[in-house]
Amino acid sequence: MPLRVLLTGASGQLGHELIKSCPEHVDLVACDRSRLDLSDADACKTIVEIHRPDWVLNAGAYTAVDRAEQEPRLVNVVNADGPAALAVALATNGGRMLQLSTDFVFDGQQGIPYQPQQPVAPLGVYGASKAAGEVQVQKALGDRAYLLRTSWVYGPVGSNFLLTMLRLHQAKAAAGEPLAVVADQVGCPTSTFGLAAACWRLIQRASQLQGDGIQEQQLPSILHWSDAGAASWYDFAVAIGELAVAAGLLEQAAAVKPITTADYPTPARRPCYSLLACSASSAALGLEPQHWREALKAVIAVLASA
Repeated sequence: MPLRVLLTGASGQLGHELIKSCPEHVDLVACDRSRLDLSDADACKTIVEIHRPDWVLNAGAYTAVDRAEQEPRLVNVVNADGPAALAVALATNGGRMLQLSTDFVFDGQQGIPYQPQQPVAPLGVYGASKAAGEVQVQKALGDRAYLLRTSWVYGPVGSNFLLTMLRLHQAKAAAGEPLAVVADQVGCPTSTFGLAAACWRLIQRASQLQGDGIQEQQLPSILHWSDAGAASWYDFAVAIGELAVAAGLLEQAAAVKPITTADYPTPARRPCYSLLACSASSAALGLEPQHWREALKAVIAVLASA
């Protein structure tokens, strides 16, 4: 029998790629905000009761990091209470949950990659809400809950750093002006292509173990996934310009000027170092991430061919 997977956030950038790359053996129930509002706990419980999925893949979230500082109640309802309601309904009706989370649950004060089991210490409302969602999902589902943290997600659709930089490169190059980008925040870009593949692989592996009658959890309950390597936002912006010109997507890239976080104040504090340690997760999933520049090249190629 096919696995029934209920996907939230279907209209988002990750949701778009999860739908596009959905395996043939999956019966996908894709829910965008018009079909499921994560701020409505009753609706979250009801949709699980109606569809009785084998999995809930929660890719929906409130992700406007700066606006979150002005809307803490709504952010917590969407990022913590909504996932909790889904998890509680799954606990009653059966099924597992893959909860997407973020590098923003860490404070960025260490200089080595964050391991999955390290204590969290979010700096702002968004990170705190995602950390709370992690706790609620695990509390409700125990070993039927999986958390997958990722970082700096982008893809060919939606609202993200890549698409913003492409617009700014074009505008700044035409005006003969430099493009100023923060250079003292380090992490790793993650394409929706690789992230979607990791999500489906996790569901496949966990379901296979269950089907084989193995009761104890064979996959880690908390996994980290990003593309390989490390970058600052400045590095990412420079690479976007270079690769977009090479692909014919831009005629000319703007000169990129490195600035500090202090030069570009934002309402939400961001971790200055949020690299995730992904080697254990990669081994558990049997999946090797691409280097972030290669992954970026693949996404830009899709945009250039559109």
